[in-house]
Amino acid sequence: MNQTTDAALAAAEAQNSEFLVFSLGDEEYAIDILKVQEIRGYENVTRIANTPDFIKGVTNLRGVIVPIVDLRIKFHLDKVEYAGQTVVIVVNVEDRIVGIVVDGVSDVMTLSPDQIKPAPEFGVTLSSDFLSGLGSLDDRMLVIVDIDKLLTSDEMALVEKVAE
Repeated sequence: MNQTTDAALAAAEAQNSEFLVFSLGDEEYAIDILKVQEIRGYENVTRIANTPDFIKGVTNLRGVIVPIVDLRIKFHLDKVEYAGQTVVIVVNVEDRIVGIVVDGVSDVMTLSPDQIKPAPEFGVTLSSDFLSGLGSLDDRMLVIVDIDKLLTSDEMALVEKVAE
């Protein structure tokens, strides 16, 4: 290959994005893999008084107090059960460590820009402000969550207060 081909190939690969795919209820969601610090089993957390339901509490992660947010409650899912598959995805958003509770993690998926479509307006259940798009690969449809916007929204400012 020549340098032009190498540069074109590198540019094309740079546009592909990797996402961690997780489930909430019957739906599959995805977040940017670069935001993920680790995946842990769900453990009991220390509840904090006067916090919204979706903030489950805090946990100590190697000396760092980490707020735990249950996305199933945040996204108004009907059934929230803690089972063997329930995990916490520890994410790093704007130098803040937050754990998000999900039903399970399935895989890491690479999507090209043409596989990601703009997010439609959903109404009141899930603000499309927190979505960066819909990813499609074969027969799978993924709701791509903009974890930065979700975890830096006004109501999530409470999470920061909890962690102090």
